[in-house]
Order: sequence, then C-alpha cells, then structure tokens
Amino acid sequence: MPGPRRRLLGLVAALLVLLALLVLSVMIGSTAIRPSVVWDALFHPSADIDQFAIRDYRLPRTVVGLVVGVALGLSGALIQALTRNPLADPGILGVHAGASFAVTVAVGVLGVRDIRGYMWFAFAGALIVTLMALALGSTRHGRSPVAMVLAGVCVGAVLGGAREALQLTNPDAFDAMRSWNAGSIVGRPLDLVWPILPFLVVALVLALAVSGPLNAMALGDELAAAQGVRLAHTRVLAIIALTLLAGGATAIAGPISFVGLMVPHVARWIAGPHQRWIFAYSVLLAPILLLASDILGRFVMHPREIPVGVVTAFVGAPVLIALVRRKKASGL
Repeated sequence: MPGPRRRLLGLVAALLVLLALLVLSVMIGSTAIRPSVVWDALFHPSADIDQFAIRDYRLPRTVVGLVVGVALGLSGALIQALTRNPLADPGILGVHAGASFAVTVAVGVLGVRDIRGYMWFAFAGALIVTLMALALGSTRHGRSPVAMVLAGVCVGAVLGGAREALQLTNPDAFDAMRSWNAGSIVGRPLDLVWPILPFLVVALVLALAVSGPLNAMALGDELAAAQGVRLAHTRVLAIIALTLLAGGATAIAGPISFVGLMVPHVARWIAGPHQRWIFAYSVLLAPILLLASDILGRFVMHPREIPVGVVTAFVGAPVLIALVRRKKASGL
C-alpha cells in the first residue's frame, strides 16, 4: 500500500497537471492564443478580440469543465464506495439519465428556462433513479454488482428513450438542448455554475464526512456496525451527496458518462483503498480527464468540435469492457 508521502506527492503532481490543463484549455481553440494575451485578458482587460474570446468563451468553458469534472469524479467514487461495486458509475446506473430526463421535462414541457428552476428537477431525477438502482440491484444475498449494473442500464435506456420521444414531439422547442444532450461544456456561461456551486460544496463536505464510515463499510455491514458506524445515517448522507453531485453536473453540462467510472479506479491504483485519499484524487483526476477530453475534441474534427461527452464515451467504453473481464470486477 502506498505510504502517505507517496500519496501526497501524487496529489501534488495531479494538481500541477490540472493547472497546466486549465491554462491550455484557455489558450487552445480554433486559434491559439499566447500566454501573455491570456494574462492581459484576466488582469488588464481591454476591447481586444482575443481577450473577448478568452473572457466570454474560453474561461467560462474551462471553469465549467473544472466544476463538472470535480462533481463527476467525486460522485463516481461515492457510488462505488456506497455500493461496493467497481462497475458503478452515475452514467451506467442511469443516474444521469434520470437527471437529464427530469431537466428535459422541466425545460421542454413546463417551460422552465432558468437553472435555478430546473436544477431541482435534476436533483429529483438523480435521487429517484439512484434509489431505484439500489432497490433493483438488491437480492436475497445482498446487492449484486451485476444486477445493479443491469438494472441501471435498463432504467437509463427507458428514460433515454422517453427523453428522445419527448423531444421528437416538438423538435423546435428542444433544438437548443441538442448539445446539452450529448454532454458538452461549450457555450456554458458562468451563470449556470453559481446557483449550483453551493450545493456542490455541501456535497464535498458530506463526502468528507462519510469517507471514514465508508472505509469501515467496505469490510461488511456487520463489522462496520460493530465499530460504531451508523449504517443508515451514512447511506443517507452519501446518497444526498451523490444526488447533488450527479444532478448538479447534469444540470450544467448534460449527461457525461464514464468519468465517474474510470477516475476512482485510477485513484485506487495510486492511493490504495482508503476512501479519503480516493476522494481527494478523484477531485483532481476527474477534471484532468474532462479537460483533456475537451481539448482533444477540439482537434479530432477540426474546425468542428466533438462534445466532451462523446470523447469520454469513446475512452470509457473499452475501460468498462476491461473491468468486466477482470476476475475481481465483482467487488472492491
């Protein structure tokens, strides 16, 4: 098991990589912009067209990628720890589908246009599908990882089909949601982030609070209860945090899958099984993956761009297949 010094050095290295990607995300686009221009745009603003592109488009896009990445990575780590299922991910278990379907109903049917209104639908959809996945994945002998994944895939497919059918009833009304449905951080203003940011901060605090009990629960409910862990209390707090993270990320950027699946595995390979370290690494590694995928999506079909949700799906699908084929993929 890695020692504290190695874990800390790994966190510092991940932080440096993240900072480098934040700078690259602002600099790289249809045209490359020099670092000096980025600096002037942030600290010496003017009417220069490059500065306008940075302040109004690239900087918000980068901040959204950072916030959404943190939410996706931590939600994936939480759901894997909560279910003791290495194949769990808010996308695979249908949580993102539940949130996105609820947002589609709010925006397209009820006419809710402000994120302060439809974020509550995203939270509700994420919560309902999370509870459904946990219930449908339960058997007489406890929760089955395979049954939970199958249940989540089925629920996600049904809700995805219902969302598509709903959008076909009025294509003009749902036209503005096309890029959002693919999972994209392009054109997302910072006004979408501020209302949800307090909920994400609350989720971060809750995740930190349950990290210790989740460590004990990894050994089994009986041993955790013997150590004084309040199982129901821990699960409720974890589900609340998961709902806020997954629902908030979906409300901002649409359904982006596989980030929450891949990142916690990498975090465990680096830091070992301790949940606090896994959560810390996930908070840094997930935005690294998301921003790197977004930068890659700007070049694959240049001058057009591929939504980041499509890029992460291309990367994540082979990872899921590899995890399923592993002998120990049924438990953490």
